[in-house]
Amino acid sequence: MSTLLPRGIYAITDGQPHRLIERSEQALAGGVAMIQYRDLSDDHLRRRAEATALAMLCARYDRPLIIDHDIALAQAVGAAGVHLSQADGDPAAVRAVLGSQAIVGVSCYASIELALDAARAGASYVSFGAFFASPTKPHAGHAPLDLLRQTATLGIARVAIGGITPDNGRLLVDAGADFIATVSAIYGAHDTRAAAANMAALFTA
Repeated sequence: MSTLLPRGIYAITDGQPHRLIERSEQALAGGVAMIQYRDLSDDHLRRRAEATALAMLCARYDRPLIIDHDIALAQAVGAAGVHLSQADGDPAAVRAVLGSQAIVGVSCYASIELALDAARAGASYVSFGAFFASPTKPHAGHAPLDLLRQTATLGIARVAIGGITPDNGRLLVDAGADFIATVSAIYGAHDTRAAAANMAALFTA
């Protein structure tokens, strides 16, 4: 696993501006390892302002900020890296823009072949999912738990995503996930800090 990546909980924002920075700080205080800014709206001014604020916040906590899809936004706010779908381009091309130390993640769904391709192309991590029914992406395909065991020698970090809670997350950690990514279990929680700490305990208990 890359030394740039602290193993643990990968919190993904929920696209809701309300209390975004406050909730993100609570997530960081609760112990999340990385935050991904995910907002699919076309409100470019708001997205730039939010990403800038999150970059400053993550720097204060010495945690990486990853931007979903938007390479230009990641570059503009000095984010640690970017998360790519299969349609977003090659990790090597992203590094040419963001620098050799950028964290570049790639969605690989339930495909070992896509993960191997991403690793060869220089990805920092790959994400697999959905492992469980996801309230964020209810129509996402299913990834079997054994996928994590089958990719143990991939050589880069593996992120598990999709319907993960403190109750089912232990299965993924035990199967070898380097990160557990979640939207609703943290950003949808009444007490964000407590929810983050609860999830982070999966890696320390």
